[in-house]
Amino acid sequence: MAKRPIERIAVLVSIVSFGGSIVFGGLRAISTAGNQPIQSQTASAATTPSQNQLRQSQFKEQEQEYEVVLKQEPENQVALEGLIEARLRMKDTKGAVKPLQKLIGLYPDRQEYKTLLAQLNKEKGKGDR
Repeated sequence: MAKRPIERIAVLVSIVSFGGSIVFGGLRAISTAGNQPIQSQTASAATTPSQNQLRQSQFKEQEQEYEVVLKQEPENQVALEGLIEARLRMKDTKGAVKPLQKLIGLYPDRQEYKTLLAQLNKEKGKGDR
């Protein structure tokens, strides 16, 4: 008969613990969900010309870093790809063509390089008109 009160206490403690975890978990989920839309709206509204200039300067810095690597290792695939990506982000399609052609020469079996070059040439053709 001594088990009966112990069992009741154990059940009561379990119920209180379970209920407490649900309440605290639910409150945290609600507060997190309530904050997310505000943060995303603020982030999208906060894109200003100065942030665009900052991004452009970061891309320019990346471009210079890749060029330093390529001076030491002219056939470095990662550096060539990074240089292409940095130039494309700066909207320098002409500057991206030369390293892309080098990659195609080094890796002629990589179809994605050829496809990208065709896209750049197509865009360049549209820009000339």
